[in-house]
Amino acid sequence: MQKKAGFLFYLFLFVFVFVVMFPFLWMLITSIKPMTELFGDSSFTPYTQNPTFQNFISVFVNYPFLRYLWNSFVVSSITTIYTVFIASFAAYAIARLQFKGKTFILGLVLSVSMFPQIATISPIYIFLKNLGLTNSYLGLIIPYTTITLPLSIWILVTFFRKIPFDLEEAAHIDGASMLQTYWKVILPLAAPGIFTTSILVFISAWNEFLFALTINTEEKFKTVPVGIAMFQGQFTIPWGEIAAATIVVTIPLVLLVLAFQRRIVSGLTSGSVKE
Repeated sequence: MQKKAGFLFYLFLFVFVFVVMFPFLWMLITSIKPMTELFGDSSFTPYTQNPTFQNFISVFVNYPFLRYLWNSFVVSSITTIYTVFIASFAAYAIARLQFKGKTFILGLVLSVSMFPQIATISPIYIFLKNLGLTNSYLGLIIPYTTITLPLSIWILVTFFRKIPFDLEEAAHIDGASMLQTYWKVILPLAAPGIFTTSILVFISAWNEFLFALTINTEEKFKTVPVGIAMFQGQFTIPWGEIAAATIVVTIPLVLLVLAFQRRIVSGLTSGSVKE
């Protein structure tokens, strides 16, 4: 009975992983197919008899794809650093300090993240246009911070609340100020939560499309999602090149998650308390 249950569990796990990974696997197969196999009956075959890396070469030769990658990296990295820095202070204040209206403020912060992007793109674009920040890195960092900061604060509040208050009291007794207590006691203990939040913010900024499409229209400031969307021509859609570019963009995120999966799992499950 136990063997049967174990077999069914692993069978279900295999099917689940296959379903989740199927789009990525299909894009991988498409990226190495020659042009002749991307259309007609052979376009639906889950394999290729003539694998080629021409699509990957074309992505970097025929398009400024390295520029797109650099733009996405710069914007995502600065957004992550700035957002997590501000969110950590705000979350610490909400979680540890005693003042009226904390619940209301936290609910208000979370409600901001519920606004659809399409409802806010017009006023944000007008604001950035008047400041002359369109077609610039800062023009994307500001709205990206707007959409990632509320969720970052909400997540970090949970981690800060799990840290025992006794540690702060001990630090105060030893003569540490509130800022010293934050930097030397609270922040190191909250490292798993901060790291997890940073990964989520980076991925969100890396994959964002609508703001990048609307605010930065010049070629030299386009990010990866917008750059890939612009691959298609007037009469043709280069599916092989789009698939290859998608694989190139996805691999860094996959490697990032795999490399730090233990920290991410630790942050999502155990919170910020160290034994």
